[in-house]
Amino acid sequence: MTPPVLTTERLTLRGPREADFERFAAFYATDRSCHIGGPLAPYAAWTVFAGDIGHWQMKGFGFWSVDFGDEYVGTVGIHYPPHHADLELGWSVFAHAEGKGIAREAAEAARGWAYASLPPQRLVSYIANDNDRSIRLAERMGAVRESAAPAHDLNSGTWLHPVPA
Repeated sequence: MTPPVLTTERLTLRGPREADFERFAAFYATDRSCHIGGPLAPYAAWTVFAGDIGHWQMKGFGFWSVDFGDEYVGTVGIHYPPHHADLELGWSVFAHAEGKGIAREAAEAARGWAYASLPPQRLVSYIANDNDRSIRLAERMGAVRESAAPAHDLNSGTWLHPVPA
């Protein structure tokens, strides 16, 4: 399955390419990846990268690479691993691209695609309780925190995204 290409005013969301891996691994080597399983050695980052690609093949949805102009600046997407109770919207933007509204623009594009293309279902973001930036982004996108922590990660919250009218 080839991931669809989504475009916004400033971004292109496209399928991951092998050429993205060097920057992907560099991000996963830093503390900025601590909320999504990092930091990781390059071989472990490769497993995550390959898993993101494989998710498209197995489920028909997954994570896109986000380009800002011609530069790869992060990932955004939808996934549903077997240990999750709900379909999840997730995002990561590399440090040099943060603070420009890229994560929100990309996440809203991915969320819109999910609601238009996938069977109706709950869409959540599982966010670590100490990840203030992602919590604020989820709130700006209209997501509401549910009272119970997700069973797969008791140090996170479940943020339920609004269904479009």
